[in-house]
Amino acid sequence: MGVGLPFTPSRAAIYLIIVVVLLLGLFNHEPFFERGPILFVPSTYDWGTHPLKHGIPEENMTMAPGGNPLPMPSIQHDFASDPSDDPGRESVSDKRGAIKRAFRQTWASYEKHAWGRDELKPLSMEGQDTFGGWAASMIDALDTLWLMDMKSEFYDAVDYVASLDWNNSTSDSCNLFETNIRYLGGLLSAYDLSGEPVLLSKAIEIGNLLYVAFDNPEHMPPHSISFYDLKEGRGRPGHQQSSAGLGSMSLEFTRLSQLTGNPKYYDGIDRITRAFERTQNQTLLPGMWPVQINAKNTFAADDDTFSLGADGDSLYEYLVKEHVLLQGQEPLYEKMYLESMDVVINRLLFRPMLPDQDDLLMLGKAEVIDQDIVTLRPHLEHLSCFAGGMFALGGKVFGRDDHVVIGDKLARGCAHAYAAFPNGIMPEISSLHACPSLEPCDFRPMSMTANPPGFKTKDRRYILRPEAIESIFVLYRITGNNDFRDIAWAMWTAIKKATKTDDGTFAAIEDVTMSEPKKTDSMESFWLAETLKYFYLIFSDEDVISLDEWVFNTEGHPLKRSGST
Repeated sequence: MGVGLPFTPSRAAIYLIIVVVLLLGLFNHEPFFERGPILFVPSTYDWGTHPLKHGIPEENMTMAPGGNPLPMPSIQHDFASDPSDDPGRESVSDKRGAIKRAFRQTWASYEKHAWGRDELKPLSMEGQDTFGGWAASMIDALDTLWLMDMKSEFYDAVDYVASLDWNNSTSDSCNLFETNIRYLGGLLSAYDLSGEPVLLSKAIEIGNLLYVAFDNPEHMPPHSISFYDLKEGRGRPGHQQSSAGLGSMSLEFTRLSQLTGNPKYYDGIDRITRAFERTQNQTLLPGMWPVQINAKNTFAADDDTFSLGADGDSLYEYLVKEHVLLQGQEPLYEKMYLESMDVVINRLLFRPMLPDQDDLLMLGKAEVIDQDIVTLRPHLEHLSCFAGGMFALGGKVFGRDDHVVIGDKLARGCAHAYAAFPNGIMPEISSLHACPSLEPCDFRPMSMTANPPGFKTKDRRYILRPEAIESIFVLYRITGNNDFRDIAWAMWTAIKKATKTDDGTFAAIEDVTMSEPKKTDSMESFWLAETLKYFYLIFSDEDVISLDEWVFNTEGHPLKRSGST
């Protein structure tokens, strides 16, 4: 029989520590661990009770359409009819796992080095605040955490968000567009997915802040919101504001009205929509709106540049998506969308002049010289690569097969731009030669030094943007063509190789024309909110965030369609 060791106080302490560690491991194992309710901590200033100088009586407000939703056509391909013995299913699962590992590595770095900050700087591994200091990357990533089944990390983030104080900002102002799409959109999406009440409470708080920006004689919000001016009742729209900034609030404000029953949010964006509708055929390019709008002077639109790139993009995207979110109950959005797309097709769409005469399409920008002369600038912006998915979505929703074909060719045009460059990634902005029509044409080099052939690079950066993979994802879900998954994997492989850091996170790069481009100390929150999410979803089961049940805002946040189960 062995001799036992003497029981000493120090040994007792060691035993106690072991027991505690084992218990913590047991109870943090998700199958056995249930979290209690998360406590909502109100912000120190309640914008919902802020006195309005130009308030609109509720009886004069436009209500969000209610009642039974109208029948809507199916958007997604019928994947159930595809062969069930797909030999590639296992590799698809492996690819999805690879994307999740990349997200998990990035999230772990954010948790360790930038928790509660807007962004992680991926080279210096420190936080920075670029959107008011309200944890933009965290809120932007909530729905991605949920979709990737990272529930423990999700609820850790929700615990933090529950006590977020919108009255405590690192800046004295905020950007209306960015605050709406990242913060409000992120919170609403995470609530729609999880049903966690505190997320809706925080969405209402930031929604009320944004709503007060409408408190002026024009009932139009400014581009940038000064908190001091807002509290003093001096927030006014500007003579030059981004059309996309004004036109990209409808999804979030509509969903907030649907969830709360409060009509003020929908009334606010309905006024913007009707101003756009009133001026649609009064611009220098009737049917479209310029990239800058005079929101202070009855929406006068005398700017001469028209684009689906910067400052124009999501205005058009939200027309078709608002129609979907409202289940077709407001016909104005269909009318405005189809009229604008007629002009886009006639004035902005071009076939690029390429050595192999590839049957692809791209979007440029139009400049109006005078009323009779409209010049096409055949520039390709990474930002405009969302349009392939938009055209395909609109084509399904409105029964326009020709739009689905255009969407397919636009998505493949951006995919071609990725594959054409030395490291497999397209730049921010390029210029090309346009064929005289949408028919094949002989190739004429841009210059002897053009790299790659057919392209002249204007802005050589890649800042981890999502627009190209967004369209590839949407086209896969709509057409069911598996080659879109092949395209997505080639894009992911190239992006990972060029942007992954030694610490396992990802960084923007300076010059995509270099085989080994230099990284920059930047990782915007849309890397977590959009880019990684779309890569993950294209390799997920097709019923995960079905396009027949959800609609994405322009920051990649899926919102539940009214009437969907």
